[in-house]
Amino acid sequence: MPIEQLRASMSKYSPPLFGKSKLSNSAATPLTRKPTTKPCNIQQSLFSSSKMAVADLSKKNSKIPKRLEPKEPSFFDSILTKLLYRVPLALLLLILVFLWSSSTTIISGNILHVCVSSRKLNNLYCLSAGTQPNLKIPIPVINNSFINHQYSNLDIKQTYAVLPENSKNDIPNHETPVTIVSENDQMHAVLFENPVDRIVEKGITKYMNEEVANAVKVVEEQLQLHRSWVSNSKQATCNGRGIYVYELPPRFNKGLTAQCGDMIPWIDDFCKYLSNEALGEPIPELGKGWYRTHQYSLEPIFHSRVLKHPCRVYNENEAKLFYVPYYGGLDILRWHFKNVSNDVKDSLALDLVKWLESRTPWPRNSGKDHVFVLGKISWDFRRFDNSSSWGTRLLELNQMQNPIKLLIERQPWHVNDIGIPHPTHFHPQSDNDVVDWQLKIIRSNRKNLVSFAGAARPGAPDNIRSTLIKQCTNSVECQLLNCSSGGCDEPESIIELFMESEFCLQPPGDSPTRKSVFDSLVSGCIPVLFDPFTAYYQYPWHLPQDHEKYSVFIDKEEVREVNVNVVEKLMEVPAMVREDMRRYIVYELLPGLVYGDPNSELEKFQDAFTITVNNLLERVSRL
Repeated sequence: MPIEQLRASMSKYSPPLFGKSKLSNSAATPLTRKPTTKPCNIQQSLFSSSKMAVADLSKKNSKIPKRLEPKEPSFFDSILTKLLYRVPLALLLLILVFLWSSSTTIISGNILHVCVSSRKLNNLYCLSAGTQPNLKIPIPVINNSFINHQYSNLDIKQTYAVLPENSKNDIPNHETPVTIVSENDQMHAVLFENPVDRIVEKGITKYMNEEVANAVKVVEEQLQLHRSWVSNSKQATCNGRGIYVYELPPRFNKGLTAQCGDMIPWIDDFCKYLSNEALGEPIPELGKGWYRTHQYSLEPIFHSRVLKHPCRVYNENEAKLFYVPYYGGLDILRWHFKNVSNDVKDSLALDLVKWLESRTPWPRNSGKDHVFVLGKISWDFRRFDNSSSWGTRLLELNQMQNPIKLLIERQPWHVNDIGIPHPTHFHPQSDNDVVDWQLKIIRSNRKNLVSFAGAARPGAPDNIRSTLIKQCTNSVECQLLNCSSGGCDEPESIIELFMESEFCLQPPGDSPTRKSVFDSLVSGCIPVLFDPFTAYYQYPWHLPQDHEKYSVFIDKEEVREVNVNVVEKLMEVPAMVREDMRRYIVYELLPGLVYGDPNSELEKFQDAFTITVNNLLERVSRL
């Protein structure tokens, strides 16, 4: 194909734009709900996705310009010509070198790729054209799938060959076009298998790694900001910083708890978990202060405590902090397992926003001094569009961007999302309750080196649980409690297992975080984490930045590739190190990870609620 025709055909198309990476925007990056870990595998949230545009290249009909009549050179033309002749040859060479170094031309089979890098935009732009007329070209475009699930609007005019992962025998020849397949909400580009295209793949991988580094940097900067709000006060210090609790219409909270009967289909009576001010029924076998608390009970638990806080005021003009007792998690649960429209799911949240906008305090600081406590993970409130039926779009509303949202799992790139601990089964009423439990677990006979309470995820092939279960069952040092057979329905079984174990494996489940992480810490069992988003990037007010003090980290990619045996790795940790970590967990962390009884009178210790409220007051005092 003559080069003129190639240029003409390429001129019809603009480069496939990557767009500005939203991972680098620390203000507001709308993430859609990862349905299952991802909630997806959260590590996937760091990687860029691929879009596919199909370019149907055809010859371009270009008009032949009329031949211009030769003209005598003017005086200006003569001067310009003389000046150009005086440009040093070295400068021209430098320009040519710059253009060559900032672009890459690759011929892959029947496809020509011309890629130009842009330092200013930190992106790579590529033009692709066929070396034959009417050749259809798939163009993978790097973008962030976890932020934007709006894939290409172009029609896919050809079905491309799908390559099995890690399959060398099934790789097509160099003329086979790329394909893009979707798995667990992440788009994967299967690149050509020849030396030149490996270079392309390495370039994309480098770009993705840079995006990962930028994303992690944003998350760490936000966590540092959150830590800067930590109060130095050990007790509630009001000093004119009053807390105003909105008296919402019952449909936003108490009316939701009244619908508890059939919220979760596999639980006969969810209402029993909301008894005792949402602590649930007592567990006398574990001792004083232990209850059958459900993991989604945070909203009413927090509400009960705020109502009795010493800084509560009843005049909104005396308040610095405005607490909105909306049970958004229960609002999701009541519809989640029912066949209703997204409009129905969103209706109460929209009503709430309208109600708040009609109140005087809301516009004063554009909602920045308002706080919501939500008892489910952030992704459940971030339905990006109506193509999904998961959750609500509460946290995608413009009015909800400024308020502080306290969640059991935060969205890592939203600075106003702050993670606070999952509610555990332990709710001490006094300092003595805390001390008695600390002594009990520090003296516990830990006969298991490792334990795992959980179940496999057969529908999620990237999940490492199956590998961990296999390694655990093959070792006498590891004890497995299989939750797939109902073994985890009773809190006593889990807590007793953790009390008898040195290390507790905590892989991601349906989302990166696990309530089990806090159950293990409260039991004095050292959590073994495989994803930094499980805890390290979640709870800056309740867990220290130095995660080696209380946990062991093993990269899940190492486990997935079977490059490490987790049990054998943990056997290498000296007994003295384990003891030091346990003492730090029990005496330094434990009191701040539990939510005290609604009538608790803790003086020596700060529980999770007290730490949270003190830091909230510190935050709003700086507005």
